Amino acid sequence: MTSQKQTLKIVLDFDDAVAPYEQLRGQVAEQARSGKLPVGYKLPTVRGLAADLGLAANTVAKAYRALETDGVIETRGRNGTFVAAAGDAAEREAALAARAFAERAARLGLSREAAQETAATAIRAVYPK
Repeated sequence: MTSQKQTLKIVLDFDDAVAPYEQLRGQVAEQARSGKLPVGYKLPTVRGLAADLGLAANTVAKAYRALETDGVIETRGRNGTFVAAAGDAAEREAALAARAFAERAARLGLSREAAQETAATAIRAVYPK
């Protein structure tokens, strides 16, 4: 078995308005997409990570389910949960969502400029400075 040089680093702020499962999901996704956690990196078990972070197992399981839905991680049965080749999957998913938005905006009769401003407003709301 080869040792993994990278390690999962999660810091939760329990005073933050963002739910702990969402903080966990966001940090794992960022580390996977940035390459800090390489493709194939084995994540801790749900129970193990929950114990390490002082969370309920259901909270970690919820984050893992969201990450799996997003294509960031994959569960391989009893073998465990691993970082997936998520970069391309995430970009494809985002492109599909953007296309669906653009088509819907056009059907609603929005001008190109109005659709772009609506998208920009949504992005600013989700990605504050």
